Amino acid sequence: MRLFKIYIPALMVLVFGFVGHAQQTALFPEYNYNPFIVNSAYAGMANGAEATLSHYGYLNGIEGNPTTISFSFHTPISDGKMGLGGAILHDKIGVTTSTHVVAAYSYKIFFDERSNRPYWQIYDQNVLSFGITAGVRQYSENLLDLGIVGDPEFDENINATIPTIGVGFLYNRKHFYMGVSAPNILGDQLASRDDLNLRNPFYGYFGYRFFTNRFEEIMLKPSVLLKHERGAPMQVDVNLAVNYKNKFEIGTGYRSSASINFLGGIYALKNLKFVYFYNVALKNSMLGNSHGIVLSYRFNGKS
Repeated sequence: MRLFKIYIPALMVLVFGFVGHAQQTALFPEYNYNPFIVNSAYAGMANGAEATLSHYGYLNGIEGNPTTISFSFHTPISDGKMGLGGAILHDKIGVTTSTHVVAAYSYKIFFDERSNRPYWQIYDQNVLSFGITAGVRQYSENLLDLGIVGDPEFDENINATIPTIGVGFLYNRKHFYMGVSAPNILGDQLASRDDLNLRNPFYGYFGYRFFTNRFEEIMLKPSVLLKHERGAPMQVDVNLAVNYKNKFEIGTGYRSSASINFLGGIYALKNLKFVYFYNVALKNSMLGNSHGIVLSYRFNGKS
C-alpha cells in the first residue's frame, strides 16, 4: 500500500513535469460560467457586482489527481466603463500546490449605449474591454514526500514566491464574443528562486449565441477554448449548451484527448446561479472522472 501511495504521485510528477517544467495550470472547465477567472477583461461586464466560488476535481478517487478551488469577485465602476476585481485560486496535483492571489482592472470602449436590457440579456452589449492583473503566486513541491532517494532532483522540497502580471482582451456583442489572455506574462523572472522553469498559459476563446425565436427565450451556445502552454499539448475545449432565459441550462463538451464534459445549471432567485460539471475521462487519460461545481451570485446593479 505504501508503494502504491508513492508510485501514483511520482507518476504524476513524471507526466506533468514537476522538476524543471512545473505543474500544468488549472483546467478551468467553468470558463463559460466564470470568464473572469481566465480573462481580467471580463471584470465589470455585468451591470452589478458578481461573486463566484468554484471547485473542480472533488470526489475523484485517484490519488494526486488535479483539484482546483477558486473564489472571485468583480464589479463595474464609473458607469460600467471600468471594472475592478480580485481572485484567489488554489490548485493541487500530486505533491505540487499553487496558490495565486490577483487584483484586476478593466477598461471598456462601448459601441452602443443601451441600458434597459432584461436581466437575462446582460451579454447584449457591443463592447471592447482591456484588462490587467497584478498578483502573487505561492508555489511549493513537497518532493521529499515521494520517498525517492539517491536522485538529486528529489532531495529537497521547493518553495517559491512568484509575482505575476497578466493581460486580457475581450470583444463582446449580442451574438458573438471572443477573448485572449495571458495570466502571467512575467513567467518566473521575479521568483524568489532562480531554479524554476514554470509553464505560463495563453488562452483564446470564442463563442456564439443562437436564439430560437423572436422572444429570445431559448439560446444555443457553442463555444471553443484554446489553451497553449510551453512543453504541453494544445488543449482544445469544444462545448455546446442550451439555455432557457437564464433559468436553467444543460450542455456537453469535449476536451482534446482527455474527457467528455456534461453540465447542468440552475439560475435560482434571479441572481443566484448553480452549475454542476461531470468530466468523463477517455480511455487514454490517467486523470479519471471528476466532478465540479460553480456557485455564483450577482448583486443588483444599475437598472
